Amino acid sequence: MFPHHREREQPIFSARAHVFQIDPATKRNWIPASKHAVTVSFFYDANRNVYRIISVGGTKAIINCTVTPSMTFTKTSQKFGQWADSRANTVYGLGFATEQQLHQFSDKFKEVKDAARLAREKSQDKELANTALSIAAPQDLSDELQSPPVMCVNGPEDKMFRSQSADITLSAEKERIKKMLSEGSICEMNLDAELFTLQDSNTKLVAALHEANANVEQWKKQLTAYQGETDRLREQVSELEAHGGHGPSDLLKDELTQSLEELEALLKAKDEEIHILQSKKVEYHEMEHDRDEAIHRLRETEMRNAELERRIQNSEQNLNNSLEDRDRMDSEIQRGIEILDIKIFDLNDLRQSLVKLIDK
Repeated sequence: MFPHHREREQPIFSARAHVFQIDPATKRNWIPASKHAVTVSFFYDANRNVYRIISVGGTKAIINCTVTPSMTFTKTSQKFGQWADSRANTVYGLGFATEQQLHQFSDKFKEVKDAARLAREKSQDKELANTALSIAAPQDLSDELQSPPVMCVNGPEDKMFRSQSADITLSAEKERIKKMLSEGSICEMNLDAELFTLQDSNTKLVAALHEANANVEQWKKQLTAYQGETDRLREQVSELEAHGGHGPSDLLKDELTQSLEELEALLKAKDEEIHILQSKKVEYHEMEHDRDEAIHRLRETEMRNAELERRIQNSEQNLNNSLEDRDRMDSEIQRGIEILDIKIFDLNDLRQSLVKLIDK
């Protein structure tokens, strides 16, 4: 169940940027949509054959835009670009940290737009082929589900009314469950984007941690060497002070003292770097915890979606059973009408016979 939904819509490219939206009142000023840089991702839905741009800030979808062939991404400065979304009636702006990131996003936008154009052309060709086939096809079977004319017999009319009411109720329940499933899919998509962001950050942190560990070993060796050099210089200074005027000049003592101070400052800087690396290691463990929580929430959403799908299947089964009951009721009503027609015909014959007898 879990892999099935993950394969439905996959991220194909991601970048971090500050997101803005155009002010709907002035259509000139930019309004920040996020307090800090967020991940903006291109997603591809294989089932619907569409591409989307999605960005999630916390639990809120900042960008949820379907890419169309008519869209254009415009670079307005070295690190800023924008595009218009006619469906959402807004303009999105992205501010990147470097010019290279802007170029990468712009190239990916153009590539996705071309892919969306090819997908639309294939879809249009498929629709034309289906239209040509449907011209020679028989009338849609949905006409059979239209309500029959109301009969002037109280019993069957009441049964038909109840059947139609049950049909409407089941259809409304089915639409409600489909809406719930759609909302669950949106929540799942947001969690997918969040999980992808966490995985990307996790990969970067792991690489930085490995590099830091390698540097720590090297710095430890340098630290040991510096400590040995410091001890040696201190011994020389002590010897100079002990010998007094019989040792090297005061100038040499000053140089040794300065070298000793520089080495001590360097040792202090290396200690601070080691402390920073240890704090990054703690952040890495926190990111792992956040990733596990996101996976857990995603699996819970998968379970809720499976439950909704099961309820939809049950509703469809109930709807089919109701339609079958209505068809059987229609058959009974038709037989009742035929019997009534025969009785009316018999009564008419009897009336004519009585009239003839009275005339005689």
